Amino acid sequence: MKPPAKALVTLAKFAVSIGILVLLLRTQDLSSLQADLLAVKLEMLALAVLLLLVQTFVLCHRWILILRAMNVALDWLPGWRILMVSTFFNQVLPAGGDAVRIWMLRRHGVQWSPTIGSIVADRFLGLLALALVILTGVPFLFSRTSENSLLFAVVGFVWATCFGAIALLTMDRWPARITAALPVKLVQCAILVRNPLLAPRGRATLMGSATLIPLINVAACYALANGLDAQLSALDAFIFIPLVTLLSAAPISIGGWGLREGAMVASLSLAGLAADKALGISVLLGLCGLIVGLFGGLVWLVAPERAHFTSPAWAPAERTDAAPI
Repeated sequence: MKPPAKALVTLAKFAVSIGILVLLLRTQDLSSLQADLLAVKLEMLALAVLLLLVQTFVLCHRWILILRAMNVALDWLPGWRILMVSTFFNQVLPAGGDAVRIWMLRRHGVQWSPTIGSIVADRFLGLLALALVILTGVPFLFSRTSENSLLFAVVGFVWATCFGAIALLTMDRWPARITAALPVKLVQCAILVRNPLLAPRGRATLMGSATLIPLINVAACYALANGLDAQLSALDAFIFIPLVTLLSAAPISIGGWGLREGAMVASLSLAGLAADKALGISVLLGLCGLIVGLFGGLVWLVAPERAHFTSPAWAPAERTDAAPI
């Protein structure tokens, strides 16, 4: 993507985030929201930050298992360092985290194909695990709402994700004329993504760690709800927070801000939670993410790869970030 186009995309993302936040804040009692945020129980806030920090270790473990399935040996500490630095850049640069992850992995001598394939596979497995968690909560969702459009969208997402996983796993059984008609790069990327799912060793651990990640997010939101004295049950958090995670992951805002708040207010209203409490949970979750991201910034200051940050090796990483994968 050319620089002017990138600037327009970034401005559009800022507009979405700011626009949604302004619309939400105009309908809220700001003094009540401020009082809630200032009165949050610090131990619950600290627990949420700790949970999000623990989540980075699980994310790192999932990514390393994916790399191993692609015959790439990456030690745990460098992998976690790369992940933390990418978390920091996700906070300060729109969509910059993956580009930094690609660049730092390349500094460790990993070839382009497994580098990009590991990130695509990481994203897909995260989406698949989120779909499984949402699927588990669907029976309870039916008892919480009769909104057909919402139920149709949730079930449609789950089925689409599961269909994509099945299509990947059975790709070697497709008729040759179908695979021949697909773009070569798309087939190559699909093969890289399916390798971790078919790995004979570590597959159960991989799926277990992938499923644990959205559950940690649920636990963090539940802790923040308790910190605000919001009447949110653990079951309702399990049902609705994964939906919020899914909606806020859409790449049309800055760090999920705005989308996450709108989704949190809309989703938790189905659980009977007041809009100001739901908004408070979402804002605090975003601030906890910023704290973890700032910790990643400290990691970046001592990262050995930082010494080469201005070298020409950065340019291919930027171009690859915009290339189809």
